[in-house]
Amino acid sequence: MKQVKKDLQKLSQELKALAKKTDKVIKEVGKLGQAKSTRQKKVKPETMKRSPAKKATAMTATEQVFKIIKASKNGVDAPTLMKKTGFEDRKVRNVIFRAFKQGKIKRAGRGTYVAT
Repeated sequence: MKQVKKDLQKLSQELKALAKKTDKVIKEVGKLGQAKSTRQKKVKPETMKRSPAKKATAMTATEQVFKIIKASKNGVDAPTLMKKTGFEDRKVRNVIFRAFKQGKIKRAGRGTYVAT
């Protein structure tokens, strides 16, 4: 029993030492990140070019799937979503899983989903 207690104390000390080393490494990495951001090239105002207006971003996979589900009154199954979006089975099922967990959709039947 005494040996186990000594081993645990030694392990605890080693873990504390590792935690300190990890903190030091994290601080050094943070310093490197800050140093890189401060070394950005300065551009004179008269040489700056205007970038074209940003276009509207494309819909995400989740938005596309949710839009299709929302438009369907009777619900949609995964194969139909795959056909309409062109996404692979795994991607569609992951999107369905996330939307279900977030409460955006619910199951209308086995394998059929409707918007909430």
